[in-house]
Amino acid sequence: MNDLEYIQHGCSVREHRLDVPLDYAHNRGSIELFAREVIPPGGEHFPPLLFLQGGPGGEGPRPANFRDIWMGAALKTHRLILMDQRGTGQSSPLFSCNVAGSDGEKAEYLSLFLQENIIRDAEALREALNIKRWTTLGQSYGGFLTLAYLSLFPDSIEQSFITGGLPGLVPLDQIYTLSYSLTAARNEEYFKRYPRDETTIRHIAAHLSDTVEYLPTGERLSSQRFRSLGQNLGMSGGFDTLHYLFEGPFISVRGEKRLSPAFLAAVGAQLSQAGRPLYYVLQEAIYGPTTPEGTRWSAERLAKSLPGFSPDTDPLDQSTPWYLTGEHVSRALLEEDPALSTLLGAVDVLAQRTDWPQVYDLSMLSSNTVPVAAAVYYDDMFVPRKLSMDTATLMGATRTWVTSEYQHDGLRMSGPRVFEHLENLIND
Repeated sequence: MNDLEYIQHGCSVREHRLDVPLDYAHNRGSIELFAREVIPPGGEHFPPLLFLQGGPGGEGPRPANFRDIWMGAALKTHRLILMDQRGTGQSSPLFSCNVAGSDGEKAEYLSLFLQENIIRDAEALREALNIKRWTTLGQSYGGFLTLAYLSLFPDSIEQSFITGGLPGLVPLDQIYTLSYSLTAARNEEYFKRYPRDETTIRHIAAHLSDTVEYLPTGERLSSQRFRSLGQNLGMSGGFDTLHYLFEGPFISVRGEKRLSPAFLAAVGAQLSQAGRPLYYVLQEAIYGPTTPEGTRWSAERLAKSLPGFSPDTDPLDQSTPWYLTGEHVSRALLEEDPALSTLLGAVDVLAQRTDWPQVYDLSMLSSNTVPVAAAVYYDDMFVPRKLSMDTATLMGATRTWVTSEYQHDGLRMSGPRVFEHLENLIND
């Protein structure tokens, strides 16, 4: 293992790099895994805490200051292990340009970047660092990873924290049915706060249906892709983010109504997945283990029959709602993004797959003895509370804190409060 050590923000930082198998089941070469270890002054012998980042496709955090957000609280009692999950950050990053072969071959390759192998990578890192057991903290998709870890290697975990990430262990259609309902409610709440924004959004959508507008990266902005800006609705301050974005989207160009370059630049910066292609590429595949019939573009299928989300709804028809979408991937979102379009065929293959490995061992989880404390956000638009509570009821040694104080990003936006609350909960 190759290490580099330096001082940053008063903490000792060690960068670890090691080779791990690309495929733990077959000999198909290796990839490089990267992790950053953060040690506070005097904390050389503090117990380790592995952070499992949200996603899929999210790299480990790279904060401006380790004392900010939840890390400041965690560093009082732990040294932090910030791992870039395979295919992200410095862990053999994956982009459409370095995935080769037929659609089937690409799909097989992409399937190696999911829960089971991420957890096996974590185990390889733990062993390389000579750590007997560590605490884990999983945010969002990191909670999915936590349950996989508790299923596969529970003896490696001292205790686990989960924030906005207790997954529903049910088929994806059930999850998205709830998710769409929650997203509709957030749209209505947003429109109630900023009623003029609903009119603006409808006019932008109608404009994009009959006028060609290009993002600064060169691709056409469609009405369908535009509505995916609704992911902001599930985040702290997301209503305000959208309100400012929609303040003045139109300008006149030689007497013609057009979207302003500033607006298109701001929208493009939010929509492009060039920096984290796995987010949309594997968005539905992460639910494969609980969806035996195949995910089959679940979000796209369901949207067609849901009021407010159907792509065929006229945005100017005031008799029916027209909503922004949330974490709902569709073919259009891949087809229209240059960073993803060459992977669309592979994602089609993944959407039909029915033989996913069972990474969640329900028997193991129900008899779990590893202490788990989970923050469940009451209005979480991405990980529905009802399903999270069903999972918590199934699991042994699991305590939950249900709160309406935060949105899905509560861990990051609350400073130390969410982490400290979970620490108190698990140690009570």
